[in-house]
Amino acid sequence: MSQIPWDPYRPDCPSRRLLDRIGDRWTVLIVRVLDTGPHRFSALASAVGGISQKMLTQTLRSLERDGFVTRTVYAEIPPRVEYALTPLGRSLQQPLRALEEWAIANMDAVWENQKSHDALAG
Repeated sequence: MSQIPWDPYRPDCPSRRLLDRIGDRWTVLIVRVLDTGPHRFSALASAVGGISQKMLTQTLRSLERDGFVTRTVYAEIPPRVEYALTPLGRSLQQPLRALEEWAIANMDAVWENQKSHDALAG
């Protein structure tokens, strides 16, 4: 266990980078898709609409580096690569599911507030 006092409010603290990773919009969506089981790159790209190949690659590499995702290469022709959640990645499911459910439940109110704000600002 680390003796460092983690403080995400300090810009140089690694815990802030972890929060940035977890809160990244692509991370949230990729981790939620992987909740259903291992996926190939192309299946992830299809499931996460709007993500570029470059951003999917970068996000998967970061998730693998942080220990949230494993990358398994199968010795086949053509080679097959699958991404899956690790136990650490699975531990993110409950908080991310709660965030997703909150967003869905409150989207109407947010939408109305945005329309009202834009009408006054416009």
